[in-house]
Amino acid sequence: MKNITKKLWNPISGTVMIAALVICLALYYYDFIQMQTLASLLLVALLISRSIHIADQWEKAVVLRMGKFKGLRGPGIFLIIPIIDQIDKYIDQRVRVTDFKAEQTLTKDTVPVNVDAVVYWTVWDVEKAALEVQEYERAIFYIAQTGLRDIIGKHELADILQEREKIAEDLQKVLDHNTNPWGITCQTVGIKDIIIPQVLADAMSKEAQAERERRARVILGTAETEIAHKFSEASERYQKNPVALHLRGMNMLFEGLKEKGSMVIVPSSALDSMNLGALGGLVSLSKTNDSNDSLPID
Repeated sequence: MKNITKKLWNPISGTVMIAALVICLALYYYDFIQMQTLASLLLVALLISRSIHIADQWEKAVVLRMGKFKGLRGPGIFLIIPIIDQIDKYIDQRVRVTDFKAEQTLTKDTVPVNVDAVVYWTVWDVEKAALEVQEYERAIFYIAQTGLRDIIGKHELADILQEREKIAEDLQKVLDHNTNPWGITCQTVGIKDIIIPQVLADAMSKEAQAERERRARVILGTAETEIAHKFSEASERYQKNPVALHLRGMNMLFEGLKEKGSMVIVPSSALDSMNLGALGGLVSLSKTNDSNDSLPID
């Protein structure tokens, strides 16, 4: 709609036409010119106004002369020959974006997915874009959609979910290969969203939870193995050094008895081997004496 309006009307041509119309009517009103002259002047003003066109800074105008490609005009103001020349279209050379999607597309492992993507592209050769393809915007949309479906069909679901950047890069190369002959380059492709069936999403969630539990059990088992290994090393050291074992036993007993109201159960073999019986008696006697000292005297 914008292109059609720009072909027929722009501020400069409109101003020229209005000024010419006012001047001609004024001359006719004061009898400076006749009706035939007025009509001729208005026709000339119309042709002049139709020859003036403007292209925006980011646009190029495609000019055809008698149906053949004449050249490109713009940006800025330019003139054409009325009736003989015509402007076919204005082509925007800015970076543009196109959304596209692939719905219910089967992956390599036969999983239906919906993928939303976006492509950023620009026209780098206006002449090719005007002459080689009729509706390049629509063509880019369909090529992008078809390329996305093909790439999804060549990859498994896990690859699509984990390697979005690689999928987007492969699709960008495919699009760029197809659009380059049209004077169009696809700069970037982005995967916006990947939607999988809810049942499959629940199954994958359970699988991930089971994997986390498995890893936790493996870590716990590894810790138990390391602890057992350390205990084995400690037992070998204590076996070679009975004094160290004796001191360790005394320390353990002391730590257990220093808390008030605590009870420590020690195997009889440990009492005999580390002479803990006498030590335990001394500790108990000390606690009894402390209790007696704390009782009030009548």
